[in-house]
Amino acid sequence: MDTDVFVAELVAALGPDVVVTDPDRLLSYRTDRAMFCEAGTPCAVVLARATEDVATAVRLAAAHDVPVVAQGARSGLSGAANAIEGGLVVTLERMDQVLEVDTDERLVVTQPGVLNAVLSRAVAEHGLFYPPDPSSWEFCTIGGNLATNSGGLCCVKYGVTTDYVLALEVVLASGEVLRTGRRTVKGVAGYDLVRLFVGSEGTLGIITEATLRLRPAAHRPRTLAATFGTVHAAAQGISAITRSSVVPNLLELMDATSLRAVNDAYRLGFDAEVGALVLAQSDAAGAAGEEEIAAIAAHLRDAGAYDVVLAADDAEAALLLTARREVLTAFESMGTTMVDDVCVPRSRIADLVDGVAAIAAKREVVIGVVGHAGDGNFHPCVIFDGADPDEAERAHAAFDDVMHLGLDLGGTITGEHGVGVLKRTLLERELGPVGLGVQRAVKQALDPHGLLNPGKVI
Repeated sequence: MDTDVFVAELVAALGPDVVVTDPDRLLSYRTDRAMFCEAGTPCAVVLARATEDVATAVRLAAAHDVPVVAQGARSGLSGAANAIEGGLVVTLERMDQVLEVDTDERLVVTQPGVLNAVLSRAVAEHGLFYPPDPSSWEFCTIGGNLATNSGGLCCVKYGVTTDYVLALEVVLASGEVLRTGRRTVKGVAGYDLVRLFVGSEGTLGIITEATLRLRPAAHRPRTLAATFGTVHAAAQGISAITRSSVVPNLLELMDATSLRAVNDAYRLGFDAEVGALVLAQSDAAGAAGEEEIAAIAAHLRDAGAYDVVLAADDAEAALLLTARREVLTAFESMGTTMVDDVCVPRSRIADLVDGVAAIAAKREVVIGVVGHAGDGNFHPCVIFDGADPDEAERAHAAFDDVMHLGLDLGGTITGEHGVGVLKRTLLERELGPVGLGVQRAVKQALDPHGLLNPGKVI
């Protein structure tokens, strides 16, 4: 591999305004938001403007045996978008156009660099609703959401990204452009390649366009906040809700550590003795919504909630949700963070939070627990002093302990953040040798030279 020749050909094909080679600028494309993951410095970055730019870059990389990493907003939390030393980064941030909103078919066609919140607002102008809404929705891209099959605060009722993907345009490892899927509501011709690429973290192809299913606009939700003395009691209340016939559109849990962090940042006014906060919403229409939020409140009171209060207005509801969405940023102000992403059966939520508390005590580190409680997807965040080698070692051990706990409870090592670099070593335990072998066979078929995001996932 002659890197200088490759970069020269790249600049000649795409132009110096598209290809970044300045060493200082290259450094800013090394990592995503995950900490303590391996990363290298790329030889160049392509600021792709269209599918043709991506295809050209990948073809040239394949000809020179150069590894390629696709990036969006670099808001991921598993190291999946980290650059490879001497490799090429193709960033899709400039491909940021909503191409079409079809109100008859209830679909949107979008480029991958569009921010989740921008897409949501664009379709809302047409009376439509795109449900997947990660906590980072204001700064994460649709391409990244597709790459990791993101969920979000509303997935308890509405599902995750893959439930809304109708069709994709993908640049393959050869530089060929594949269009797969369809605009129709139904269609089963051939293998479901759309679902294969969603969640593949850029290891099978680079998504350059997506056709996404939409829903009619939801009704204005009613928002409820409930405080508890312990996170265990809150988890029991959540389990009671999920066992019932009620399906809230949002059901979130924050423990004392996460609550203190956002309380300080947003002056929410919660008392120091509050050990956990549950946020819930119902967007059912009319009387049904009133009955649903009342039923949720009753379950939480029965579980021992200190207080259960409906948000007084939209502004108060928005503040509560903003605090929930920004909890990771609040954690980062406390020290170095490692964010877990385990998902367990909803009947084991209390066992998970109790187990995390035991791990924090055993490893002598702080772990804040927050998550999408309605579907059992939690983000225990290990917070530590990265400059202290002993504490960093204990933090890594605690992170792994949490993933093992999730598996022991019948869950998974990742509900929505992806495997990336952080969780590769535990993937075989979850999938088993046969499952991992099948995954590697798929990778070999689509990327025989291993140039797309190598060292990630499998």
